[in-house]
Amino acid sequence: MTIRTLVPLLLLCFIPISIAADLLVWGDFAVFLTSAIAIIALSLWLSTATEKIAVVLGPSAGGLVNAFFGNATELIIALVALRAGLIDIVRATITGSILCDLLLLMGVAMLAGGLRYKEQTFQPIFVRVNGSSMMLAVVAIALPTLVISTSNMVDPSAIKNLSIITAVVLIVVYGLTLLFSLKTHSYLYEIGLADEETELAESPHPPNVRLWISVLIATTIAIAFESELFVGVVEAETAHLALTPLFTGVVLLPIVGDMAGYITVIRLALKNKMDLTVATTTGDSLLVALFMAPVLVFVGQAIGQPLDLNFNTFEVAALVIAVVVANLIGFGGRSNWLDGTLLIATYFLLGVAFYYHPA
Repeated sequence: MTIRTLVPLLLLCFIPISIAADLLVWGDFAVFLTSAIAIIALSLWLSTATEKIAVVLGPSAGGLVNAFFGNATELIIALVALRAGLIDIVRATITGSILCDLLLLMGVAMLAGGLRYKEQTFQPIFVRVNGSSMMLAVVAIALPTLVISTSNMVDPSAIKNLSIITAVVLIVVYGLTLLFSLKTHSYLYEIGLADEETELAESPHPPNVRLWISVLIATTIAIAFESELFVGVVEAETAHLALTPLFTGVVLLPIVGDMAGYITVIRLALKNKMDLTVATTTGDSLLVALFMAPVLVFVGQAIGQPLDLNFNTFEVAALVIAVVVANLIGFGGRSNWLDGTLLIATYFLLGVAFYYHPA
């Protein structure tokens, strides 16, 4: 058994520990810590199951599996938080997930790969296509904020309607990006997957699809359960740690929810598979902006927890900075350790700014 398998397996012991911490009333901090570690462990298994199933199913069906489960952990946590009425944290989580994907996730990958290889190359088409879609998403998300900041008084129902219309447009655009990447221009996206399929063909033990589908379903259900425990204490514990809802949503929750993503992109970068690495990081950011954000808007309206896209001005500015910096570094189709460091430094500075932001 490899370390890659052993560590996530051992971390699963935090599932019963978190349940015991809740039932035996060990305190909110114990529940907060153990449930967070359990979510990280489950997200690792969810990511592994998604990879195995996607490779076996092939580019089209596998691409859909990746698209649906790519940010499943973050989406589940956000849905649970939304149901609990933590709207400010949920809105901040959308911002934080995009920042993590474009800056921290890509930065860690480029730094890790750059330390092993002097320079790495990838097809800039991934950055151009996803970067253009991402810029549209940021503009759309910024519209309610701009309407409010440029008006003396705005009817709340107008912001609600604008958010719903924007969410519909974003969902349609996401569907078109899937059509582009999986159908009309799928040849542009098959390079990284072809490498994974080659490894699969050479493996003496091909993945058991039924087994991994079972793992996928089980981990999704378990993540939903652990998220209930985590969200139940996150507001009180972060307040105890003097963390604002803005910082909690922008920094803390995305890091907990996407820990598996960091391991995946580092592994790919160390194998010099930068096409797949860049496609993964930019694709994840698109999934959050074009799918996760609209879904949260629709679900919020349905369950009586209305979530609009009225982000504060600093969040919008941070998103614009992230998209611009990621596009500037990625447009050349080459990366090194310094590029990764610059992305991480940008994320760190934004994180510090969010920590001191009074919102």
